[in-house]
Amino acid sequence: MADSEHRQPLVADSEALERIFHRPEDDHSRLVLTKYMEQILFGLHDFLREHVGITEEISLKELAARFTSSEIAAVPVKKLADVIADIIETIAPQAVNVSSPYFIGHMTSAIPFFMVHLNTIVTALNQNPVKLETSKVVSVYERQVLSKMHRLVFGFDEGFYREHVQKPESTLGSFVEDGTLANLSALWVARNRLFPPSPGKGGAERDGLAAAMQDRGIRQVKILVSELGHYSIRKAAGVLGLGSGAVVPIAVDRENRVDLQALKETLEDFKRNPRTAVLAVVGIAGTTETGSVDPLYDMAELCSAHGIHFHVDAAWGGPVLLSAQYAGLLEGIQRADSVTIDGHKQFYLPMSSGMVLFRDPRAMDAVAYHATYINRPGSVDLGIRSLVGSRCATSLVLGSALDIMGAGGYALLIDHGIDTARQFSAEIQKGARFELVTAPELNILTYRMVPQRWRATSADRTEQLNRINVRIQRLQRETGNSFVSRTTLRRHGRPDTVVLRVVIMNPRTTMEILRSILDEQEALYRDHIAPSLEG
Repeated sequence: MADSEHRQPLVADSEALERIFHRPEDDHSRLVLTKYMEQILFGLHDFLREHVGITEEISLKELAARFTSSEIAAVPVKKLADVIADIIETIAPQAVNVSSPYFIGHMTSAIPFFMVHLNTIVTALNQNPVKLETSKVVSVYERQVLSKMHRLVFGFDEGFYREHVQKPESTLGSFVEDGTLANLSALWVARNRLFPPSPGKGGAERDGLAAAMQDRGIRQVKILVSELGHYSIRKAAGVLGLGSGAVVPIAVDRENRVDLQALKETLEDFKRNPRTAVLAVVGIAGTTETGSVDPLYDMAELCSAHGIHFHVDAAWGGPVLLSAQYAGLLEGIQRADSVTIDGHKQFYLPMSSGMVLFRDPRAMDAVAYHATYINRPGSVDLGIRSLVGSRCATSLVLGSALDIMGAGGYALLIDHGIDTARQFSAEIQKGARFELVTAPELNILTYRMVPQRWRATSADRTEQLNRINVRIQRLQRETGNSFVSRTTLRRHGRPDTVVLRVVIMNPRTTMEILRSILDEQEALYRDHIAPSLEG
């Protein structure tokens, strides 16, 4: 007789709810849970190697066909142990193993094994830092962690942080879900400070942007950012009522940094028009596509001269400040008015760990909200000055990780990524198979396959090379042994160029692995693409 025939039917009643809510259903369930949790908690990387490939060769169409039911069952259909087993056996093998050292295509990578422990504790405590009454010491702890991040970026003296770290009126920053919400928060503050309340007027936040602009005689508001700026800046402009078209892309130079002369000329053009206001200039510390860092110090000088809010999107590059060797690449970030950092990138935190920091501890007063049942005036509730309401206690994970790793531990990760990217760049340049397109400033680089027979010709083969590199990337992704991403770059008057994009952040990614990835790409070209070109 089948095992399922011996099982008692599952029901939804008070007794069953008590078991489900407070403890494992039975001894067998406890054993199953213990087995898997021990594997995950104490052998995370071995567990992922066993249960998750880079990705298996299965189409999205086939996967989608397995998940078509839209009805919620009236009674329980699985025990917790069965659910866990199903996730391990059916979901995990079709997920993407971002922890693999062969996964080098995106800004998502392995996390230290202890992150799982920390996240488990945060989930079990279920604190909500929006309000002191649902977090208490966690809110106090969060202010300390934000103070550490603020000091890393802005570097004020000890006296400044002793004054502001636990001062209720001061807000050094805010935890949010990701870099997108951090950028939105920064520009929200900048908008409200550009259009503040005045006698008889409520400013942009109370009266709306249109009324605030009319009061000031302003017809258009602009945000300036490099053409390599993250699309979240356009999202923020849309949400804030400016419209995504308010974001003005500034050309980049040959190092993929914002062209300072073009930025200066654009600012001067807008300054000559009294009906145009510049909300902010955004500098990038680690562009998404190429990892380049804008000339932050010079941008800060320009913004200071024009009295414009200077925001730095350091979602990717911010943690580089922990590296004694490479922190200088971000010189000038300390002069920003606001800074975005994404913890689930190079702080190696689990997902949903963004933060925004403000140079001025009173800057977030511009977005303060109160309610009679929560975030009352005069309280120390963190939700008073925050875009996000209820959220998890991310600060416990970041603060604990800083204690476990120290600046030195994080510096090892940062230095490995940048050093290895530079070695890989040299490997690409010395060979005859590929062409380096953008050299790594941090730990991101781009390159493309260029067949040797086309290297000596002066003919423009961009369209053919684009098709070749798109196909190589797709074939390698579908094969599932390794992964690089691709993007399309504009290259100073030349046609748009499809490139293979590599992000080095996994400490287990070695030059041997990187060479094998190049070998696989060459084999894919030789076996699947070259024959059709020769035909």
